Amino acid sequence: MRISKWTFNVIGHNPKWGETHVRWWPVEVGQRHSCHYTSCLRFMLKYHSLTSRCTQLRRAFSVYKQLNMKVTPVQARSDNWMYLVMDEATNEAAVVDPYNAEKISEQAKEAGVKVTMLLTTHHHDDHSGGNLKFLSLHPGIKAYGGSDKAPGTNHIVKDGDSLKLGQNISIKALHTPCHTQDSICFFLHDKKTDQKGVFTGDTLFLAGCGRFFEGTPEEMHKALSYLGQLPSDTVVYNGHEYTAGSARFGLSVEPDNARLQALAKSATQDSCTTGKSTIGDEKEWNVFMRVDTHEAKKATGESDPVAVVGKLREMKNKA
Repeated sequence: MRISKWTFNVIGHNPKWGETHVRWWPVEVGQRHSCHYTSCLRFMLKYHSLTSRCTQLRRAFSVYKQLNMKVTPVQARSDNWMYLVMDEATNEAAVVDPYNAEKISEQAKEAGVKVTMLLTTHHHDDHSGGNLKFLSLHPGIKAYGGSDKAPGTNHIVKDGDSLKLGQNISIKALHTPCHTQDSICFFLHDKKTDQKGVFTGDTLFLAGCGRFFEGTPEEMHKALSYLGQLPSDTVVYNGHEYTAGSARFGLSVEPDNARLQALAKSATQDSCTTGKSTIGDEKEWNVFMRVDTHEAKKATGESDPVAVVGKLREMKNKA
């Protein structure tokens, strides 16, 4: 083989980092180096495959080790959900509605995180009843809520207020009065990983909504429309495991809704559906967010969206 101008030699290879070191030098035209050239070429091809594999492994390892927002649902009572939200970059955490203070504190201890804030979605006892106990176990932390009706609240938030958890997680308070007048949904966004989640308390459930204890159909319609403006990939973390019943009711309104049929089936086999739905999903299967459909209007005998929401809630109360 005639090699004109340049040839090369592999002088080192580091498989850990996928590096192959090559030295080049000039060769006189006409000088034959066929064996040396072929040997080097085979060596290079062999390690090209190796380095490609190393690169793939490094990329996979980088994804696996990526620090992000982690949400752990923790059951309280028979069907309530409280949450531990962790910023893995700093090991800082927030708790949401810690009704069983000891149980969620133990969860935080096992996760090795430092709780720096408490978020209360509304003042009802099954959500805020553990606040004082939790604050006694974690003295000095900030407790955010929509009013001082929630025990232990030391920072009252209003619609649009912004908070920060750890290094990367921003929190926005969304005032959604109806179930209670101090209902606050908390929208969280990890700006590094682009993860999004919203803690909706008893305002929005998977395929359902809360009762209008302190509000009107107009307020609930406004609250659900407000949540519907969040990015479609926002994960929904609600206050109760009501999905099976909500899906059954939804099918009485929209019996041919394939997404709703699938949800109803999966809910009978899954005791923890929270965190497995998005705002985009809710727009496809939650009849309380689909008040403009022909089926919703036919089932309620109403055409105005607010009236449809009100009638649907009356029907659900009797279901």
